[in-house]
Amino acid sequence: MRCRNRRATVCPACSRLHAGDTFHLVRAGLLGGKNVPGVVRHRPRLFVTLTAPSFGPLHRAGELCRPRRDGGTCEHGRPLGCGAVHAPDAPVVGQPLCADCYDYTAHVLWHAHASKLWDRFVIDVRRRLASSVGLVQSRFAQHARLSFARVAEYQKRAAVHLHAIVRLDGPDGPDDEPPAWGSVDRLTDAVRASAGRVLVRTPYSPAVGELELRWGAQLDVRPLHADGDGPDDDAVAAYVAKYVTKGASETGAGTDHPLTTWHDIDTASVSEHVRTLMRTCWRLGGLPEYEPLRLRTWTHTLGYRGHILTKSRAYSTTYAALRTERANHMGHADMPGDTFDTVTERHWRYVGSGHTPGAALIAAGVAEDIATNREIARDRCEVPR
Repeated sequence: MRCRNRRATVCPACSRLHAGDTFHLVRAGLLGGKNVPGVVRHRPRLFVTLTAPSFGPLHRAGELCRPRRDGGTCEHGRPLGCGAVHAPDAPVVGQPLCADCYDYTAHVLWHAHASKLWDRFVIDVRRRLASSVGLVQSRFAQHARLSFARVAEYQKRAAVHLHAIVRLDGPDGPDDEPPAWGSVDRLTDAVRASAGRVLVRTPYSPAVGELELRWGAQLDVRPLHADGDGPDDDAVAAYVAKYVTKGASETGAGTDHPLTTWHDIDTASVSEHVRTLMRTCWRLGGLPEYEPLRLRTWTHTLGYRGHILTKSRAYSTTYAALRTERANHMGHADMPGDTFDTVTERHWRYVGSGHTPGAALIAAGVAEDIATNREIARDRCEVPR
C-alpha cells in the first residue's frame, strides 16, 4: 500500500507519483486529454500569480538590498536600509530588517484567510465578467463557466502566494464553447480588477481589532495562447506540479509535522523569523474569537489552512480517476486485446519487508538515477519567474 504522501521530504517515491499525477491533471485542463476535449487549448486562458501584501521591509537578493541615502533608524533603533548585496541563497534573504516593526499578526491572519480571499476573488471575477457585457450577475452561469486550478507556494519571506490557471468555458464546461464576448482581454481585465478589489475582514478582537486583508500589489497575469505565443503549456503544468511536492520544511517556511506544544516551537529547526510566526500562531490560537481558525493546529504551516492544490470541478480530470486508470493498466484490467487472467488470492500472510542487502544497494542506485533524471527534466521546462 502506498502512503500517498505528496511531500518529497516524507516519501520521495509517492511524491514523484503525486507530481506526475498533478502534471497530467493540470495539462489535461490546458491541452485536453483524460476525457477533456482538445479544444480547451483554444479557450481564453490565463496563468495568474497572486501574492501576499507587505507586512514590513525585508532583506532581498539582487543588487543593493535596500539602499537609503539618508540612512536613519526605526523607532526600535535599527537601520531602515541595507546597502549589502545578498546572494539568492543567503540566510538573511526574506528576513525582516526589524522584527519589532514587522506585522506578524497580520501575516498569520492573512494566511488563515487566504483560502477565503481566493474564493471571493473567483466570485468577483465572475461578477465583473457579467457586468462587463451587461448581464445580470446571477445569470452568469447560464452563459459561461470559470474553470481554474491553483497551487500554493511559500516564498522566501514565509508568505504564501498562489499560481493559478484560469480558463473560460461555456455553461456546460470544457465540452461547451464560451460565448462570443468571452476573450482573453476581457478575462484579463476582470482578473486584474478583482485582484485589487476583493478583501476579507477578520473577526473583531479586543487585542488585535479588525483587519482588512487583501492581495499584494505584485500581480502577474500571462495569457496562454495555442499558437505558442507566451508560456508553454507543458512548462506551466510542470511548474505547478513541482510545487505540490514541496513541504513547508523544504522551503524553510515551517515544518511537515504538526506542533502540539509551545516547546515544539522552541525546538523546531527553522529561522527566527519563522519561529516568531509560529509563536504568533500559537498566541492568537488561544484567543476565543480566533478559535474557528484553528491556528494552533496549523502552527506548523504558519496558519495557512488551505490545500496546496485546488481546482474547480469542471477544470479537468481528478486524482481518483488517474489512480484508477493507473491501477487498471498495471493490473491489465479491461485492456483491449488482453489475454491475461486475473487471479485473486484471498489468504495472505506476512513474509517480510524490504530488499536483501545486495538488492538494497542496487535499488538505491536505480532510485537515485531516476530521481536525478527527473529533476534535470523538470528544471529544463521550468517557467521563469
